[in-house]
Amino acid sequence: MVFVEVDGQQLEYLLIPAQRTDRPTLVFLHEGLGSVALWRDFPAQVAQATGCRTLIWSRLGHGYSAPLLVPRSPRYLHEEAQQRLPPLLAALAIERPVLIGHSDGGSIALIYAAALPERVAGVVVLAPHEFVEEKALDGIARAGQSYVNSDWPQRLGRYHRDPNSVFRAWHDIWLAPEFRSWDITACLPAIACPLLAIQGEDDEFATMRQIECIAEAVTDVDLLRLADCRHSPHRDQPQAVVEAIVRFVDRLAMEAHA
Repeated sequence: MVFVEVDGQQLEYLLIPAQRTDRPTLVFLHEGLGSVALWRDFPAQVAQATGCRTLIWSRLGHGYSAPLLVPRSPRYLHEEAQQRLPPLLAALAIERPVLIGHSDGGSIALIYAAALPERVAGVVVLAPHEFVEEKALDGIARAGQSYVNSDWPQRLGRYHRDPNSVFRAWHDIWLAPEFRSWDITACLPAIACPLLAIQGEDDEFATMRQIECIAEAVTDVDLLRLADCRHSPHRDQPQAVVEAIVRFVDRLAMEAHA
């Protein structure tokens, strides 16, 4: 287990070396309950297929990173994108990466790309959120009921130092009344890099409007809608997702060296 200190706090990370020097670094941004370990072998598959140096890390409070000491605010995704991600990339000397974000991580990737368009080469989002839908709130409420009536805490404990804190931080802020107005659609037109947005047709937390609104706002977007796929496309349809990311990275590399 390896750590990097960012703003006085230890963050868990894994850095897979590059196989090709003509490729950008990939930076994986996990979901609301995610961590380095919960990505399982998906980042390694993508690293192998693309030849890219690849960073996987756990946000504060997740995995074995330092604990999150204060409750989350409705701007927690902005804080991750604008205050925590830039110093992490600086500490690891990563410039103009391709951000690959799942769910909450997708939202963070979009906010970062909009706020700092010159610092990102491309963005891949898997089941991202741009605004709050009732479908998401219903799904999270159901997850809360399941969490207390199953072995979910024990299973989540395989991937986090404090699984209950991870779950409550995610569950409680999304269901807080003040979070209902959260919406990042207004920032999307500022994204200047190519973007790949992937979503499952059976997503239990979102409708297709979540990626359609990206296509309406951003100039250079490819949408991939996957059948037989829920909220985690990289788990339900891994081959299709890896192949799409390889095509996307190949295109970026070709354009960078044209």
